[in-house]
Amino acid sequence: MMMMEAKLWNDKREREMYDNFAELFAIIKATEKLERAYIRDLISPSEYESECNKLILHFKTLSASLRDTVPSIQRFADTYKMDCPSALYRLVTSGVPATVEHRATVAASTSNSASIVAECVQNFITSMDSLKLNMVAVDQVYPLLSDLSASLSKLSILPPDFEGKTKMKEWLSRLAKMGAADELTEQQSRQLHFDLESSYNSFMAALPKGGN
Repeated sequence: MMMMEAKLWNDKREREMYDNFAELFAIIKATEKLERAYIRDLISPSEYESECNKLILHFKTLSASLRDTVPSIQRFADTYKMDCPSALYRLVTSGVPATVEHRATVAASTSNSASIVAECVQNFITSMDSLKLNMVAVDQVYPLLSDLSASLSKLSILPPDFEGKTKMKEWLSRLAKMGAADELTEQQSRQLHFDLESSYNSFMAALPKGGN
């Protein structure tokens, strides 16, 4: 008697759903592994932040597309018996890398200060220009603000409560609660541009006189 092949899906749409489930499972597992590596100092803060940002953005895009089939990521993790508390905190609750959240990026050495100042200026300008070009989707704005926040964290001359640092952290947390395809309203876009401009002016004023 011939045995029939068992299928998990009945049609192409259902197969795509299971493929997305597998991808979501992989992202959560990878984030848990990354968090543990960072906690154990097995990866540098810059490498961790770069990889974490990629996973967060991938997660936001995928979870937005699965909003109807996976309304609760916590329930998804429970269903598939995933023991990944650090990943769920990073992806669902925090939405930003630990280095950004705790301002744990290692301060740059004096020899690197000039290049980091230039990096900060470039990130400020790029972020403001993108808003002028109406690039207001979360998956467009988030990476720019994340890069800006990371570069500001590298400068030891800036205090922990520097305006630009606190405002970028607030915006990153706000964006983390939105879907990847969501867009800023005109009011939010204007407020973000105002905050960026204000922070940029404060940044330039905080630089040592007589050079960068």
